[in-house]
Amino acid sequence: MKQKMLIKVNMNTDKSRSKALKTVVGLYGVESAALQGNEKDQLEVVGEGVDSVVLTTLLRKYVGYADLISLGPVPEKKPEPPAAVVAAMQATPEMPVWVYQYPTINQPYVYDVRDSTDSICSIM
Repeated sequence: MKQKMLIKVNMNTDKSRSKALKTVVGLYGVESAALQGNEKDQLEVVGEGVDSVVLTTLLRKYVGYADLISLGPVPEKKPEPPAAVVAAMQATPEMPVWVYQYPTINQPYVYDVRDSTDSICSIM
């Protein structure tokens, strides 16, 4: 299940922002990472199987102060088909599909009957 994490990190310079992004993206399971907030001091991380505690600990180790703000599942969006496709599907009626069913024919069994008066040798 995909998770969305919002982590506040003390990032004042571009160098610290790039270092934080490299740290986050290098972790296994991270699908996307983005900077958010007015001062670009929050990281939004989306991934599957990402441990939020490990991620926050790594950011504290390599960048500085880091605080986990929120953690939750990612709402899945179903893509809606374009309006033109929906209108075209409703406008054209579906043609019925006719499947010809072949009748089943019972085939007779054929048995090989031998007379007992014939010779024992079957080759001759």
